[in-house]
Amino acid sequence: MKRYETLAADIASSIQSGLLRPGDRLPSVRHTCTSRGVSASTVFQAYYLLEARGLVQARERSGYYVNPSLRRAPPEPELPSQPGDAAIAVDVSERVFEVLQSSMARQVVPLGSAFPSPLLYPLQRLGQCLATSARTLNPWSTVDDLTPGHAGLRRQIALRYLAAGVAVPAEDIVITNGALEALNLCLSAVTRPGDAVVVESPTFYAALQALERQGLQAIEVPTHPREGIDLGALEAAIVRHRPQACWLMTNFQNPLGSLVPTAKKKALVELITRYQLPLIEDDVYAELYFGDQRPLPAKAFDTEGLVLHCSSFSKCLAPGYRIGWAAPGRFTRAVARQKLTTTLSASVPVQMALALYLEQGGFDKHLRKLRQTLAGQQALFAEAVGHYFPAGTRATRPEGGYLLWVELPEGCDTLHLHRQALAQHISVAPGPIFSASHAFSHCLRLNYGHAWNARTEQALATLGQLAGTSLA
Repeated sequence: MKRYETLAADIASSIQSGLLRPGDRLPSVRHTCTSRGVSASTVFQAYYLLEARGLVQARERSGYYVNPSLRRAPPEPELPSQPGDAAIAVDVSERVFEVLQSSMARQVVPLGSAFPSPLLYPLQRLGQCLATSARTLNPWSTVDDLTPGHAGLRRQIALRYLAAGVAVPAEDIVITNGALEALNLCLSAVTRPGDAVVVESPTFYAALQALERQGLQAIEVPTHPREGIDLGALEAAIVRHRPQACWLMTNFQNPLGSLVPTAKKKALVELITRYQLPLIEDDVYAELYFGDQRPLPAKAFDTEGLVLHCSSFSKCLAPGYRIGWAAPGRFTRAVARQKLTTTLSASVPVQMALALYLEQGGFDKHLRKLRQTLAGQQALFAEAVGHYFPAGTRATRPEGGYLLWVELPEGCDTLHLHRQALAQHISVAPGPIFSASHAFSHCLRLNYGHAWNARTEQALATLGQLAGTSLA
């Protein structure tokens, strides 16, 4: 993290904690230069960044002030989930399909969407790379490396792993049609119908859909909204149920946004290694961190090839291009065989375009801007939830990604709230679609990956009013 970003983060933290209150004047540029030992340029860059995030305002000839209209974010959830300890036959697809289908219309405010705004991505430059790839396409490239994927793209992905401190050879990477295919291929490679699979509680609904489609049972394990899965409960579930795999998100989990601490990731891998239990790691949000360095995946601690690491470019660079990958360790051959017998290959020109973009540079610059935008929007969304939603509401404050998990007061039915909001052209993702046992009926997931504007704020105000009315 650069000096101005560190300074901006410190000030933002002071604002969010209430140390600096709406209307307070920030220290002068001269005073901050002296106290922090930085240049005036660094201070101005930090203040400009805070201004872009809506946290401060400049007043002519007076200085910078905390935005007077700024509101306090709600408190965070404090307790882990408490699912039952039975293996559950999954039946969620119809409900998930109903919720997602109703949220796709352009006129709907997409608070329930799983995708950030496509306007956040360098689509013009990607289009240029795609045009170049199509013009220069070698006919033989359509059959070379058909199933594992384009060699140049696999090399670029391997270099990204290396830069993050994870050793993954290019030949151990299988390119897929998005991360979802990678995850499903990995699941097929390590399970058979009737097997049990450990998932978090709550968990990403696509994991539940995959289990349902493949005839697998779900074992829901308690999960903390900040630090992720409970390792003690995980070991107890392994001993009792003898699952064949676990499917987890260690970085900015969907829907909670939880981030498993590094030491806990290491302990997680030690645990699954002790029981020789494959771990399918869904890591699609890892590049969207707000701190000073990318969080390591569990894959970084894997010495026996038990972690099947999956990710994609859909959330961080190229939505709609549908390019993901798996780094399945000892299961690489099995996953490649699954790919060969299902969809055979991802689009060759699209793979070439992404490889060209990565080779030309600029990805990290794009990511820095994207992270700043998402961090700023998170602050605004969280404050609006604190202002408009009923007393007793809690919301997570993830350190990355673009999703908030909101716990409304007990008694609020978010499936009913979803239907009411949709009548007002607002989508939400109700809590029960994230649970095999249909729990979390008073919770919902909000997407802050779309632009903050008057329409978005009005949608949150309407949603809060509907939630409050349901409790009256």
